[in-house]
Amino acid sequence: MKANRKITANVERLNALMDEAGLDALMLRSGQNFTYLSGVVYPGTLARHIDLTDSTRPVVLLWPRNGTPVILTNKTAEGLARRDGWIEKVVLYEAYVDSPQEKLAEVIKEAGLASAKIGFEKDYFSALHWEAIQKALPKMRMIECTALMDRVRWVKTDDEVQVIRRAADLLDDAYLETFKRIRHGDTERKIHADMMGTCLRLGFEWAHGILNSFKNTIPYAGESDFVIEKGDAIRTDYVGYLQSYPGHQSRTVIMGTPTPEQKRDYAINLEIHRKCLDRCRVGANVNDLWQKTMNDYAAVGWPDHHMLIGHGVGAWWHQQEPILRRKSSHVLEKGMVLALEPHVNFWHLQDMVLVTDGAPLLLSPKFNTDEPFIAG
Repeated sequence: MKANRKITANVERLNALMDEAGLDALMLRSGQNFTYLSGVVYPGTLARHIDLTDSTRPVVLLWPRNGTPVILTNKTAEGLARRDGWIEKVVLYEAYVDSPQEKLAEVIKEAGLASAKIGFEKDYFSALHWEAIQKALPKMRMIECTALMDRVRWVKTDDEVQVIRRAADLLDDAYLETFKRIRHGDTERKIHADMMGTCLRLGFEWAHGILNSFKNTIPYAGESDFVIEKGDAIRTDYVGYLQSYPGHQSRTVIMGTPTPEQKRDYAINLEIHRKCLDRCRVGANVNDLWQKTMNDYAAVGWPDHHMLIGHGVGAWWHQQEPILRRKSSHVLEKGMVLALEPHVNFWHLQDMVLVTDGAPLLLSPKFNTDEPFIAG
């Protein structure tokens, strides 16, 4: 490890869970886990090579329980690994010429792990690549480790919480700046472009999300030239990544003076949202949390069978375990950071909370959600 770089990941928990599973090492290539344990945040095209399981230019991290971690990469991706990561040893393969899987086998042999029990992410090593690695190292035991890594990442260190809190503040700054510029006659596309530009200008590495009028009935279909008019309620759901960690909130905008019905419906959803947040205590069962929130919606006559009411957050990708859904057996632990978003239609509020020994701590308090934001 580099002496001048502090690891933000929960290495103590990682070691404990590796020992529990009897793993000698981990071989990681997903964006969530590679970024989490390397400190390297790849942008643009390099990011796509991490996410695509059939990439011919993968970047892989070998993390032994005891020994020296190694990043396997190619010349194009080498610079960021050496500049930004906290892992000192970087091994290169020649992109489009060498087999990354054969080079990976060499790295494992060099580390003395050719007969070891190693955790691999079965959902990020393709079947073809899995078979190639197994053929090159027939004595090595390849164990699926995705669920183990989910458990590692979902309890945050203090350093991770601090970054997430800064990201939440920054995203609310972007919301407030952008919302103040909305005018009657603007299009969804114009406002969305303003939001994206503001996120990047304020310091996020990248951002994505949605912004739709309530009259646009297909959410998550992209922003259109649909014109925003007075009286429209606008739904948002954005993520901005800071040092790979998300600011992830949803805020509601109304163009002009809200109608009595809009005020009533916003208040109904706000009350249910805050009840949901308050229930996020150590030991709470995820299915029970989901069901209690559905009961709240049923009590006011609103739809009461939602896909989810929230989720964990973490490095690289904002939506991680625990997913707060029906039939989940997960139990909340101290140190989890959750994005809570129970909502119906365009009344979409979302906040992030830290699960503590007592009441949950709101990590996204900068934007006052007592009432919808009035624009125009």
